[in-house]
Amino acid sequence: MKLQQVLSIVRKAIDDYHMIADGDKIAIGISGGKDSLTLLYALAALRRFYPLNFDIIAITVDLGFKNLNLERIEALCEELQVEYQIIHTDIAKIVFEDRKETNPCSLCAKMRKGALNDTIKAAGCNKVAYAHHKDDVVETMMMSLIYEGRFHTFAPVTYLDRTELFVIRPLMYMNEADVIGFVNKYDVPVVKSPCPADGHTKREYIKQLVRQINIENPGVKERMFTAIQSGNLKGWEK
Repeated sequence: MKLQQVLSIVRKAIDDYHMIADGDKIAIGISGGKDSLTLLYALAALRRFYPLNFDIIAITVDLGFKNLNLERIEALCEELQVEYQIIHTDIAKIVFEDRKETNPCSLCAKMRKGALNDTIKAAGCNKVAYAHHKDDVVETMMMSLIYEGRFHTFAPVTYLDRTELFVIRPLMYMNEADVIGFVNKYDVPVVKSPCPADGHTKREYIKQLVRQINIENPGVKERMFTAIQSGNLKGWEK
């Protein structure tokens, strides 16, 4: 997928749900994965011609794994003229060594978001962009349905009362397959997650389940997404 196509999809999501206002300063949480780097490319390019002025800053929370190399991402941010901050933490040690969590993802996510939000506020940002794509939207709905017994997923825009930040999700109309196509076409410097729990979570199980259902029933993922858009969920009103 070409950058122009990504920009078209991202801009439609932003316009449909009024994600960006004039004067916004938006933080992008950079994990090093394909999704967050695609979002970085998109917002860096979009700010050059979008009718509303906004600025962006890229932030990575370093969990403390020793084999994480961010040099290529630093070079990319310099190329895109985006300020880049790396927050060094001991989250990995706390979760895996001190606490020895059997289900580490929940605590890790909570601590990571806390470190990220503190840095975002210190940088003067009023919004943070998450790199959730269409597959994430559908998979979260399925997780909620199967494990919680309710029809729910995250909204395109969310207001966090405690931090007074808006969360926006500009990639929500993009399929994961298109993200992969973009990353391959432009040789995006993806950094593999060093986390030992990566790929062994309930979310990964649901991802494979949705994929299999879609193979057996072509188009079902798109129909699920349509059901979410028309399901009267809070925050999904255009």
